[in-house]
Amino acid sequence: MAEDLLRYDILIQDALRGAVKKILAEVGRTGLPGEHHFYIAFETTAPGVRISQRLKERYPQEMTIVLQHQFWDLAIGEHAFEVGLSFGGVPEKLLVPYSAIKGFFDPSVQFALEFDPGKTAEELPEELLEAVEELAQAEREAETDTSDTKTGLLEAAKNGGDNDTKQPAKDTPAPTEASDASGDVVSLDAFRKKT
Repeated sequence: MAEDLLRYDILIQDALRGAVKKILAEVGRTGLPGEHHFYIAFETTAPGVRISQRLKERYPQEMTIVLQHQFWDLAIGEHAFEVGLSFGGVPEKLLVPYSAIKGFFDPSVQFALEFDPGKTAEELPEELLEAVEELAQAEREAETDTSDTKTGLLEAAKNGGDNDTKQPAKDTPAPTEASDASGDVVSLDAFRKKT
């Protein structure tokens, strides 16, 4: 059998990540339609991922986020998406490159995609990686600083991308202490059919 020099596996992975990007962009523009909601699993150690030190310690390899009732500031970049979620009543801002995604699941219609993280032809821009490292360094230096130093991170992720895609999600409430359903971390294995 001939060697696959075109790397169809990588081309398909990138095309499916593009579908996730389009889905999230639509939700960012119009909000979640009907009963749709998403579980997104990603590697926390992948290049370009930006989560707090608290979450890194709690989820050192992988975590799954839920985009349903309590998320805000969903912004779609060329190489990554950014979203606000509440974890145990504490608001957090996450930046997740599409290349870090392991799984995407919409239980309302039983739609699921699985990915091999890092298996992509797309290189993350150096500006994004540098911005993430600078913010991590600043966080380490000032752990109690609550200023919003993360604002420009998405712009670095876009790397000259279309600014029209950076719109906050409509009809998404601000974080509250009472409900942190979107901060639940679950395994996609719980939703897979047993054979």
